[in-house]
Amino acid sequence: MLDATNIIKASLEVGREFLRPPHEGDDTAEKVRAIPLLVPIRSLGVNHRTRIASHLLSLEPHDRYLRFGYMAQDEQILRYVDGLDFDRDEIFGIYNRKLELIAMAHLAYASPAGHDACAEFGVSVVPAARGRGYGARLFERAAMHATNDGVSLLFIHALSENAAMLKIARNAGARVERDGTESEAFLHLPQATLDSQVTELIEEQVAQTDYRIKVQAKQFWSFLADLQNIRRDAIDAQARTPP
Repeated sequence: MLDATNIIKASLEVGREFLRPPHEGDDTAEKVRAIPLLVPIRSLGVNHRTRIASHLLSLEPHDRYLRFGYMAQDEQILRYVDGLDFDRDEIFGIYNRKLELIAMAHLAYASPAGHDACAEFGVSVVPAARGRGYGARLFERAAMHATNDGVSLLFIHALSENAAMLKIARNAGARVERDGTESEAFLHLPQATLDSQVTELIEEQVAQTDYRIKVQAKQFWSFLADLQNIRRDAIDAQARTPP
């Protein structure tokens, strides 16, 4: 849970994003930076569908295999993205400073009758952003939302070789049952409290603010880059003009 000090520190961290110009190939630098106090995780809507597709299409074949349980081809991923139900399910994402979706989670609510209090969790993180706990943070965020939404059972269906996903589940206290090449993890969720509801509201507001700042920062640095290009072209043209 968050406290006032953590919120202030997280807000300051978000503000610094505006002051740091993005550089090509800075994913490594982002990876080795200290893990932030609060990872801004925001709910994604229909307007993020294109970025969700780009994120999943960027995954290597083995990562696609672990995420979907089969060697998903581009066409299959696009069908999955087109079929996302943003009204029924919840999609969460983490964006970097270049507004690239580097991690996302799908909280899918069970549709059969009699299973309204059950939801399934799936997650993917790009290679450059791994090792920073994003998968676990997304799981915590999804579990909190499911709790506040009245879900009592959260489960994960994963390949048994997907050690990272199963570790997240075990660390959260889930019961993991293995059946050959596949495993199921079950986590019984507590009832919602005022604390969990307020915490989710605050985290979503921080994430929304973080996203808006990143959008403004990208526009600002793009504007400066355009001005520099214009200035450079003017200098070059002047240098080519005969005296």
